[in-house]
Amino acid sequence: MRLAFMGTPDFAVPPLRKLAAVHEVALVVTRPDAVRGRGRALVPSAVKSAALELGLEVAEARRVTSELLDRLRDLDLDAVAVAAFGCILPDELLGIARMGCVNVHGSLLPRWRGAAPIQRAVLEGDERAGISIMRIVHELDAGAYCRQASVEVGEKPCATVMSELAELGADELLLALAQMEDGTARWVDQDESQVSYARKIDKREMLLDPADGRLANRRRVQASLDAAPARMALQGKGVRVLDARVSGEALSQGGVLVRKGRVFLGCSDGAIELLRVKPDGKCEMDASAWAAGLQKRDLGWGRA
Repeated sequence: MRLAFMGTPDFAVPPLRKLAAVHEVALVVTRPDAVRGRGRALVPSAVKSAALELGLEVAEARRVTSELLDRLRDLDLDAVAVAAFGCILPDELLGIARMGCVNVHGSLLPRWRGAAPIQRAVLEGDERAGISIMRIVHELDAGAYCRQASVEVGEKPCATVMSELAELGADELLLALAQMEDGTARWVDQDESQVSYARKIDKREMLLDPADGRLANRRRVQASLDAAPARMALQGKGVRVLDARVSGEALSQGGVLVRKGRVFLGCSDGAIELLRVKPDGKCEMDASAWAAGLQKRDLGWGRA
């Protein structure tokens, strides 16, 4: 099968690699190199790096222009596969390939249409997170799907859930394309009454808050990613919380308990225990190492 692939972040790399192992990927479209890190250097997207490693032709684009559409038309494609490309796709793209455009979406549609489906699933305490292989249509993430699969969320960090779903999505995409080619794909229209939207995560949402419950704060830590980390303030200094768990300690709201190398934070209905942290300006460390340097008097915590 002759395909074009559109994607940008790490989540899109497993689908690209598995497609390239089975099919002819005539063109990879990804977002342009972006300035990242303290050095402010231009860094290629994860998909660009993988495509170049695989010897595939790459086109960089912030949006789908008429020139890019013409280039895709000239490729005589069987299908266009998309995974987290990063911008709205125009209707003109949808009819370019013989079998149309399909997307690896990171949720069990119709739940969590939108920009941050996996993080929203973790923040809301969903038992399972999943992927859907769906047709791309004009409305955001509203197309029919032909395959779905899921993983248990449990206590896994969001990055782990994303990695598992990326691999699962790659496998399901291959199966979907095979079924589309032989005519056995069965498309399911989404139930509009069950739709929920996964808006982009705002950094302020990820600030731990002693006025919230321990489970809500624990889920912020679990859903934390570099772009929107879970943070708090202690003794006027900011701290990123990398891992934490719900605790049975009886602790007043906003209180801090440091005992035998363990650090507990009081929430509105109990406490969480910090397991790994990154104080501002320092390297990440186990909470036990951080606890050794804390002043034990007048401790209290709040939003960063």
